[in-house]
Amino acid sequence: MDENAGIYARESPYLERSVQIGVASGRVLRVTFPREADEDAEADHPVLDRIAAYLEGVEDNFEDVQVALTLPTDRRRVLEAVRAVPYGEQVNVETLTRMTSGLDHTEEADLQLVRTALDENPAPILIPDHRVRDGPSAAPPDVEQKLRSLEQL
Repeated sequence: MDENAGIYARESPYLERSVQIGVASGRVLRVTFPREADEDAEADHPVLDRIAAYLEGVEDNFEDVQVALTLPTDRRRVLEAVRAVPYGEQVNVETLTRMTSGLDHTEEADLQLVRTALDENPAPILIPDHRVRDGPSAAPPDVEQKLRSLEQL
């Protein structure tokens, strides 16, 4: 097994669904939450181990996990700012806009850009969009709610 590339998945009793990651060149491309994992998905990957521990209540911000953000620069900056929101804390869209270099929290277009970036987040949990209380999450609603509950948000 090559941990630098492939599809990996593991069932999460807490989420009542699988957590699946796509990896290429050692970077996480995507995190999804299918009801059933892909048949060809491998179960063993260090990032899945950490996600499983997180879902069992171990604090982890995943800041050292490399995520391939193949998005326009402005959206990538938003998602990088989301990664700076600590475990157990939350911000709103306006605050996240303030935290993002080059954006103005008084401009509706910039606020919408933040919402779009959150909605297109390729790696929920690793990029914790569930910590933005009034923004969309790329995770399914039931997963987002469980992640918020886990962190007591």
